[in-house]
Order: sequence, then C-alpha cells, then structure tokens
Amino acid sequence: MLSFIPAFLMFPIHFTLQMLNLSFWAVLIICLGLVKFLLPFNWVNSLLSPIMHFMMFAFGVVSIKLIRLTNNVQWDCSVEGELSKDNWYLMMPNHLSYLDIILLIEFSASRIPAPKFFLKKELIWLPFVGMGAWALGMPFMQRYSREFVEKNPHLKGKDIETTRKHCKKFQTTPTTVINFVEGSRFTPKKQLIKASQYQNLLPPKAGGVAFTLATMGEQFTNILNVTILYPENTKHPMMDMLCGNLTRVFIHIDVLPVTDEMIGDYFNDVEFKGRFQTWLNQLWSSKDKFISQVGNSK
Repeated sequence: MLSFIPAFLMFPIHFTLQMLNLSFWAVLIICLGLVKFLLPFNWVNSLLSPIMHFMMFAFGVVSIKLIRLTNNVQWDCSVEGELSKDNWYLMMPNHLSYLDIILLIEFSASRIPAPKFFLKKELIWLPFVGMGAWALGMPFMQRYSREFVEKNPHLKGKDIETTRKHCKKFQTTPTTVINFVEGSRFTPKKQLIKASQYQNLLPPKAGGVAFTLATMGEQFTNILNVTILYPENTKHPMMDMLCGNLTRVFIHIDVLPVTDEMIGDYFNDVEFKGRFQTWLNQLWSSKDKFISQVGNSK
C-alpha cells in the first residue's frame, strides 16, 4: 500500500503507471484492430475479437490493482440478481467521472460479456483511448443540440442511424451495451444548466435507450441499472484517485427484466413515448433517492 506517499509525489508516480498500463494494452488492441480492418473476414473477426476483449479486461483489472495499491480505498460492490457471461445486457449507469469507465470494464471482466460503450465522437481523438475504442468496435455518437438540429434539419436522426448500425453488430455475440443516458458527466454546473429535477443526476435522455431496446429488446436478457458513487470524493474523483486520496468506491447493480412494455416505436407512437419517458424518469428518481441515502450514510 503506497497511500502514505504525499499527493504531490503520488500523482506523477500513479499517473505514469496508469498511462503505461493504458498505452501497453491500447497499442496491442489497435494493432489487432488494424489487422481486422485490413482483413474484413468473419473468421478473422471471430479469431481476434476474444483476444482484444481479453486485453481490454486486462487493462481494467491492472488499472484497478494500481488504484488499490496507491489508495487506501474501501470497495463496496453489490449485485441484486444473477449475471452470466452468456447473456446480452443493456447497462444504464449514472456518470460522474472518466473513472467510471475503468470501474465498469473491471466489473465486467469476470461477470458479464465485454462492454461496448456509446461514446462522444470527440473522444476518438483522446490518445490511446479513441483508437482503442474504435478497434474494439465501439460506437461514436455525434451529439447535436436541439437548436443546432433546427438550423441543420438534415442531421436529425443521425445518432439513431449510428445506434441502429452498431446494434446489428452486437446481435451475433453476447454483449453488454453501455449507455450513459445522462449524455454527460454530472456536475453541479450542468445540473443547473439543464434545470435537472434530480438532486444527484442529470435528466435521462430516453430516445437512445428506447431505440436500442426497440432494435435489440428481444435479445437483451436484462437491463442493468448501475449506480456509481464516490461518497467521500464527490468533486474530483479522478484527480483524487491519481493523488492517492480516493477513500471509497460504491457500485450497486440492479438486474431488471426487459418487458414488452419497454419495446415500441418511440419516435412515431406518442402514447408509447409518454409511457417510456415515465418509466425512465421513475427509474432515475429511484436512483436519485438511493444516491442521497448512500451519501447521507457515509
């Protein structure tokens, strides 16, 4: 345990170790991704994809080991329900930090199929991460504001087209589709800008989730309602982690059924759209209350 090292010394040490871990696995993944790109045959994809997923999991596992080595951190992880590597899941976590992604990769390693994140298009330029995610076949979403779409109507529905395209790829192999339905990391500033009705969350965006369920709903075994918290490091969990000051990580997963009521034409059926928004808002309201309870018990 290296948490006794002062933060000003811990940061360069821990940051360097994390970057070495990230770059090592990312370079291997990118190289295999280029092979898949140059040899677009099913047998090549079937051969290389499990190896690439193993490398992604290895990155997550090693990264968490480094966090445990450099931080005196309490790890609270609980699951309500059964999980399997042979199922398809739609995972819906709240989003607080880039650290969330590392936690979800490590959580998935021994419990559920390889995760596929829906990522903001800007992240493709992030060193190692962007190209690594591209090689792993993760979808990059171009998010437009409502005002921008009104000025450029030809862009309406582009994110839905991207969702449809990638969901088809996920239908052949057990997969965990991860959708950060808030669309962005939670901060008090964003909470005010978006006029969120929730104390600890941003408003959920129903369209992408509804369309994913409509495309793959019959294939999804369950929805994983994930709550991630850093109860004692609420302002800058990633920086606190790198400085050795992360003290508690809380992850709770509710395994929910996929019911017929969740599947429908969100964009053309007004009645279904209203029901789906009500369901998602109720789910988010329950998550918000749960977060408050955990925070008050710290």
